Amino acid sequence: MSGVAAILLAAGRGTRFGEELKLLAHVGGKALIRHSAEAAVRSTADPIIVVTGHRADAVQAELTGLPVQFVHNPLFADGLSTSLKAGFSALPPEARAAAILLGDMPLVTTGLINALVAGWHESGEPSALVPTLNGRRGNPVVISRALQPAIEGLSGDAGAGPVLRGRPDVVEWPTADRAVIQDIDTKEEFGKLRL
Repeated sequence: MSGVAAILLAAGRGTRFGEELKLLAHVGGKALIRHSAEAAVRSTADPIIVVTGHRADAVQAELTGLPVQFVHNPLFADGLSTSLKAGFSALPPEARAAAILLGDMPLVTTGLINALVAGWHESGEPSALVPTLNGRRGNPVVISRALQPAIEGLSGDAGAGPVLRGRPDVVEWPTADRAVIQDIDTKEEFGKLRL
């Protein structure tokens, strides 16, 4: 047990992708969401909490057989902040932090997740560890449980950015891995994806 859980956000509608739910779109023989979940399951993060919302049954079906826990966010239409809160509320007592994974970032590997978890420990378990590529902040972010009250105060479609911005106890973790800034929002981006 690394003391770090993973919260995989899979509740949104992904409206920029079109009618089809992007998390269910298949590439390399698997749904986008399964690529993300499998990377998390193989990592040192434990447990893996998948936050569902839009088309929850279909998302769960794509993850059949994986050792993940599901928490449903009935407020998913109100934005990303509600899923973040749902994930944090489902953390077990022993989890000191959570790696926040986005379901539309299938290039994030198990190795990257493990490196971020290790980096959080090696940095003295700061309020958050944020990967950066050429100075640009990306994901996944490892967030300390100590920030849960601040997360609870979020609203709308904001992620943890407003909570982390300007905090002196947030550690930036430089990487050359482009996966930290590559999410899939449109059919065009999906069409270029190679897994």
